Amino acid sequence: MSLDVSPALLEQAERGEVDEAEFVDCVRTSLPYAWEMISSLVDRLQADGGEFADNRTPPPDEQARGQLLRALASDAIRGALQRHFGVRLAFQNCHRVAVFPLDASVDQRLARFTSIRGQLLNQSPELRDC
Repeated sequence: MSLDVSPALLEQAERGEVDEAEFVDCVRTSLPYAWEMISSLVDRLQADGGEFADNRTPPPDEQARGQLLRALASDAIRGALQRHFGVRLAFQNCHRVAVFPLDASVDQRLARFTSIRGQLLNQSPELRDC
């Protein structure tokens, strides 16, 4: 799953400086499912409060799944999204994305979510091939 990079943004990268807002917009338009998933989780976290908001619904198809994997497996994309939304992103499997506030008071909850134990407890036979 590749980003749909405009000639202008590619030119910026070739010159050495990239405007992060333009990069984030490229991610938004290239990975709409991932963008919507993360934005909706951020909205839910802001509306409901709490330690985190997560998704447990599998993507509707392989393209959507690929978008989530692309967004969260790339350090550059993930970092840009975290800065844009002002959250920390966590990822357990092909669809369990979570957003955590930057507040240090949730550090222990984030550590539990991203722990080996948390990963193992989130497994199930239906997710084996996700």
